[in-house]
Amino acid sequence: MAGGGGAGRKVSVAAVQFACTDVESENVATAERLIRDAHKKGANIVLVQELFEGQYFCQAQRLDFFQRAKPYKGNPTIIRFQKLAKELEVVIPVSFFEEANNAHYNSVAIIDADGTDLGLYRKSHIPDGPGYQEKFYFNPGDTGFKAFKTKYATIGVGICWDQWFPECARAMVLQGAEILFYPTAIGSEPQDNNLDSREHWKRVMQGHAGANLVPLVASNRIGRETVETEHGESTITFFGNSFIAGPTGEIVKLANDKDEDVLVAEFDLDEIKSNRHGWGIFRDRRPDLYKVLLTLDGEKS
Repeated sequence: MAGGGGAGRKVSVAAVQFACTDVESENVATAERLIRDAHKKGANIVLVQELFEGQYFCQAQRLDFFQRAKPYKGNPTIIRFQKLAKELEVVIPVSFFEEANNAHYNSVAIIDADGTDLGLYRKSHIPDGPGYQEKFYFNPGDTGFKAFKTKYATIGVGICWDQWFPECARAMVLQGAEILFYPTAIGSEPQDNNLDSREHWKRVMQGHAGANLVPLVASNRIGRETVETEHGESTITFFGNSFIAGPTGEIVKLANDKDEDVLVAEFDLDEIKSNRHGWGIFRDRRPDLYKVLLTLDGEKS
């Protein structure tokens, strides 16, 4: 089932990882510095963590935090990274808190290597639990899952909680995504200090890579963040562990849980495509039997 020889279409991907302050200009500058570092290491596509403009505000339900949202069009961070992408000739998915009239979304704009904005993905699965109260801020995304044709590869981008759903990964790959990207903000659980999900988190995404035979890139933040809530202080220690997985789910690059990092790995997309086709997982699919996936309770309508 191995692919044939040839030069192949080589693409280098990167995940960056850093601790966020609550000063937007500092975080944007850090993201730019690390993107430049990734470019120097040969990266063509660089992933920055979820909602990197500030600390993870969803620990609390506070009206003032809605002021952090900005419209998609004219967004100064997106414009800045469009210029950076064009300068470096790199692809950059840009995560941001989007305001759309009276709706709000956890969104990512996909910036191509010439600075073109290829479009928007809005987070589909919105979590709600202690420390991760995103339903207070974000409407469920309405864009559907997408595959974006960039200069270097067709990519799919999910956002954080999306990464726990195999349907999301499969939908993007069915549309032609050759690499999956997941910007993330995940760490400790404020209600249970003994709960550590980092290995579970990695294994689930490794499964997406292996089940779809595509590389996968996950970028997470690090650091300890404390937010004043309506019930007092809430603290999350973000566990980093940003990683790049290969098309059989193997981890090829892994960051630790404390240090700023830039991970870079190269993949031959033509060789991976040949192996994916030869393995037969997309040939042998049975969509006619999957209608149960369109239900919530497993009962056929």
